[in-house]
Amino acid sequence: IGKYRSRINKHCCSLFATDRPKLAENYTEDTWLKLRDAVGAIQNSTSIKYNLEELYQAVENLCSYKVSPTLYKQLRQVCEDHVQSLDNLSFLKRMNRCWQDHCRQTIMIRSIFLFLDRTYVLQNSLLPSIWDTGLELFRTHIVSDSAVQKRTVEGILEQIELERNGETVDRSLLRSLLGMLSDLQVYKDSFEERFLTETNRLYAAEGQRLMQERDVPEYLHHVSRRLEEENDRIVSYLDQSTQKPLISCVEKQLLGEHMTAILQKGLSTLLDENRVTELALLYQLFSKVKGGLPTLLQFWRDYIKSFGGEIVCTPEKDKDMVQELLDFKDKMDNVAQTCFARNESFINAMKEAFETFINKRPNKPAELIAKYVDSKLRAGNKEATEEELERILDKIMIIFRFIHGKDVFEAFYKKDLAKRLLVGKSASVDAEKSMLSKLKHECGAAFTSKLEGMFKDMELSKDIMIQFKQYMQNQSEPSNIELTVNILTMGYWPSYTPMEVHLPPEMVKLQEVFKLFYLGKHSGRKLQWQPTLGHAVLKAEFKEGKKELQVSLFQTLVLLMFNEGEEFSMEEIRTATGIEEGELRRTLQSLACGKARVLNKNPRGKDVEDGDRFNFNNDFKHKLFRIKINQIQMKETVEEQVSTTERVFQDRQYQIDAAVVRIMKMRKTLSHNLLVSELYNQLKFPVKPGDLKKRIESLIDRDYMERDKETPNQYHYVA
Repeated sequence: IGKYRSRINKHCCSLFATDRPKLAENYTEDTWLKLRDAVGAIQNSTSIKYNLEELYQAVENLCSYKVSPTLYKQLRQVCEDHVQSLDNLSFLKRMNRCWQDHCRQTIMIRSIFLFLDRTYVLQNSLLPSIWDTGLELFRTHIVSDSAVQKRTVEGILEQIELERNGETVDRSLLRSLLGMLSDLQVYKDSFEERFLTETNRLYAAEGQRLMQERDVPEYLHHVSRRLEEENDRIVSYLDQSTQKPLISCVEKQLLGEHMTAILQKGLSTLLDENRVTELALLYQLFSKVKGGLPTLLQFWRDYIKSFGGEIVCTPEKDKDMVQELLDFKDKMDNVAQTCFARNESFINAMKEAFETFINKRPNKPAELIAKYVDSKLRAGNKEATEEELERILDKIMIIFRFIHGKDVFEAFYKKDLAKRLLVGKSASVDAEKSMLSKLKHECGAAFTSKLEGMFKDMELSKDIMIQFKQYMQNQSEPSNIELTVNILTMGYWPSYTPMEVHLPPEMVKLQEVFKLFYLGKHSGRKLQWQPTLGHAVLKAEFKEGKKELQVSLFQTLVLLMFNEGEEFSMEEIRTATGIEEGELRRTLQSLACGKARVLNKNPRGKDVEDGDRFNFNNDFKHKLFRIKINQIQMKETVEEQVSTTERVFQDRQYQIDAAVVRIMKMRKTLSHNLLVSELYNQLKFPVKPGDLKKRIESLIDRDYMERDKETPNQYHYVA
């Protein structure tokens, strides 16, 4: 058959060469295309469209046609192109197929030689098992080849990078190949080190870029997403041993390297806008990084000091200071509770920051807190129910705790409490006593003793008035004026400037009757009347009918003058009543220029001027029978505020003196530094060393103590 085929081929070739030279070129080209298709099908493991015998014959014919050099060159080029076109993914698939085949073959061989494996091999500890032998051979002859190993690892890293860039990859392929490296015990040396280096490089560049391009909330969400992705990779195809170094690497490059930049760029904005979700994420991420929480803690503390300091130290904000402080405290509490996992360090840092900034401006916050409490406890405050009012007072007490100069608060609070009690403007006695109880719990009984004394005076006054009414019923000439007197113990109440006014004879007589009654029961006491605090109810007749006017004592004295005449000038009224000029102007303004104008002013106008004349407004109309005519409130002047503050400072000097004497009496001899240290422990208000030194010098001058003659820094108590 061979000879026959050879002869036939030679014959065909000779015919082909001699008889059909023109067709040889076309034939060669078409035949080569068929052969190239067949080679491609073989390389790609697909079916061949042509008969193999025909293909063989075609190659033989072409070789006979003396185109062998060209054919060989073309075949080599096709094979080379194919090998070069094998991308990393194709290589990985083939590598995986090779590994899977080897494992399957090794398992089958072990099954056949299982008895040998369980007897002879097991008895010889130096011999590896059949399975381990298979792994060892694959590692030695295939994976240990530097070119194979390099291409495998690079292919895996390329696939992981593609996935990190958002493309879909064959995770099962990666899992199988990485499992292979792990089984062959080359995972750590051949793959993990390269993988972590590449990861480090990728995230270092990404962190630098995104910190420039994105705002902090967006960046934090990106970091969180990256960490989730890397954890998912560990679950899906990476070895568990890679988890710790991989996650540490991502956290270091995306967070650790940018902690300060993140906080400088975004913490203030997150807190200003109350971005609770992002703040919680920030805390969660920073808690993963070494030094993260201490850094966040410092920035959080600084933010509170800065924001709070702006509230306290801006005089334009004084009107809303306390409300802003309460809102700010609520907001920071919420952040600490919901975002910072109630971390004790953060809560303590917040308290420390509040205490620092609220005392940056001495005395003013204490004064404004007292006024805020007054606004909430005053009658007419319809903003809150009793429960809400109690909650507000609790919040106030939290802010109050941060204040060093609590005696300033006490002075202003006492002044406002006196007004509420004496004018009957307190919203609720229960609320007043609740506040008193809170202050007592916070500062001790000594702090509230005078305030409690004020309440006691009011209750005693009620009992005295019951007795006085019974006393009046037994008088031979009962008065048609009903008198109510509040007896105030001078030490408990704020000091009021006495003002002499000209009262009507009926009132003077009634005052004398009460004085006789009271001193008869309490001999040795002295009564001093305070007309500035008095008020009355007057019956008045207008064209519309009878009305009752609820007015202050000063308003009473002015209105009673119009029983005696039709019209009076301001000068005439001042002479008749004896009311101080500024007080009189406000009184006339309330009667002639306010909402309820029971007097007419000539000429008309909002302010009372010298030369203005006043007459009774007979045409006055009002829908109510009893009308309260509010006194024009003189805003607390700077002088009054200064005098209240000065009284506080004077009290402080007395307290310092008493404390020094008390300490020296007990110790007898003490150095200056130890004395100052003791004083700081005992005094409950802020005091400068210079002030203490002045008080010590004052006591030395007054012979309460003396300097040691040999050691000037030592003091002795003088009995």
